[in-house]
Amino acid sequence: MSSEELEKLHEMYRSLYDELKLIPERALTSHGEERKRLVRTFDERQGEAEEVLQGMEEELRGAPSSYRNAMSAKLRLYRRDLGKLQRDIKTAAPGFSSSSQTVQGSHPSIYSSQNQQSTHLQSQRALLLQGTEYLNNASQSIERSQRIAAETDQIGTDIIEELGEQREQLDRTRDRLMNTGENLSRSRKILRAMSRRLMTNKLLLAVIILMELGILGAVIYLKFFRK
Repeated sequence: MSSEELEKLHEMYRSLYDELKLIPERALTSHGEERKRLVRTFDERQGEAEEVLQGMEEELRGAPSSYRNAMSAKLRLYRRDLGKLQRDIKTAAPGFSSSSQTVQGSHPSIYSSQNQQSTHLQSQRALLLQGTEYLNNASQSIERSQRIAAETDQIGTDIIEELGEQREQLDRTRDRLMNTGENLSRSRKILRAMSRRLMTNKLLLAVIILMELGILGAVIYLKFFRK
């Protein structure tokens, strides 16, 4: 059971019913050939409506019981409305209605041709509704694709901007590292210079200490050992 198919059949029936319910009132105010034409049109549209209702009944056979019961009640109302319209058209054009029935009973080929025509019209309506649905689905798909493309473009723009910011950060980090490397080189030079000066100072201090020890030894020698 296809809910979409039921919706299509329901729309087709409502369209046919809206056309049928206007015919009895128009037939009351018409005469001659115009009235005959209206009655023929009523017969054709009524046949199409009956076929639509039969199609709805076939679609409902596989439906859940709760949904099928509700729709079956609605179908009974539809058939009751069609019966009322039949009585109205007979009241509006009694002479032609009876002759029309006689003609249909006497010439089944004409009636069969009318049924074929109504079936063709129904098929054309179904194809039109299906084509409209396909167009709507295609339009919705195009709109979704456009939205996705716009979102993708925005995401790409954001990523490019973020990558640009990260590149600037990397450039600044590289500059800081280069400055740090230069500072480290200068620091190493300063440390080497300080190390050389420290060694020089140590050597000078050792020489001074040796000289003082020599002087002290000479003084002690001259004072205590030399007579």
